[in-house]
Amino acid sequence: MDVDQLRNFLAVARIGNFTMAAESVGMSQPAISRSIARLEEDFGQPLLERGTRQVTLTDAGILLRSRAQQVLSILEDAKAEINDDGETGRIRVGAIPTIAPYLLPSLLKKFATRFPAAHVGVEEDTTEHLSKRLTHGEIDIAIMALPISEKYLQVETLFEEELLLVMPADHALAEKKQIRASDIETLPFVLLGEAHCLSDSVVTFCRSRSFQPVALERTSQLATVQELVALGHGVSMIPAMARKLDKSKSRSYRSLAGTKPTRTIVACWNPYRFQSKLLESFREILRSTTP
Repeated sequence: MDVDQLRNFLAVARIGNFTMAAESVGMSQPAISRSIARLEEDFGQPLLERGTRQVTLTDAGILLRSRAQQVLSILEDAKAEINDDGETGRIRVGAIPTIAPYLLPSLLKKFATRFPAAHVGVEEDTTEHLSKRLTHGEIDIAIMALPISEKYLQVETLFEEELLLVMPADHALAEKKQIRASDIETLPFVLLGEAHCLSDSVVTFCRSRSFQPVALERTSQLATVQELVALGHGVSMIPAMARKLDKSKSRSYRSLAGTKPTRTIVACWNPYRFQSKLLESFREILRSTTP
């Protein structure tokens, strides 16, 4: 048994498909299959149930997945600590899709200017998946929005961000001096899919104002939400950082009167993993970066 076999096994366990797992680790499908087969020979029992479309873990495979993650985390932390000079190395950053395109460009530019020899890898995913990846040590830090349900993660509040009402530029409400929650309670909404925490923030705000938004359409991209709004499919609520980058004249953005919808942006990391000097420097720059 070697470290590469464990990495290959975890790739198959995470993806559930030999071909796609092989691509993720830069191997051929037959090669990764042989690697897993040798691992199963070492343990004397199957680790995977090989279906026609998907691969699942046996009971032994579930146990090995947990132990393999621990072993690789220990090895990675040891390597990072030994080579921790505060100037070089790699940081794996995760961010949710409603933050990544708007906050990361300026953040990464500042970091690269100060630490030109360091490398930053970026992964964009939902809060649920990023939280799990932090727990497993697959990423070093994630920029997300509350709430964070995963236990044992360190959570640091960065800033509070307003959610702005967005509507077609020729919408009747665009002419009003003040728009209140009661003005939009009967309007159709365009929202992100349920896996996105932004939708939770919008729904929570609407419910606090005693109405349930009627989502006629859901999509996976914030830019698509904006385009559907411009086409008259409904209204929505968009983070202020996304509004700053929207130069289109086909949409109108307004701040709601009274209690405003907001979301809380946070940085999260696994305090049980080694915290490098480079990672702490990244967090310092992140704290000073606002959209």
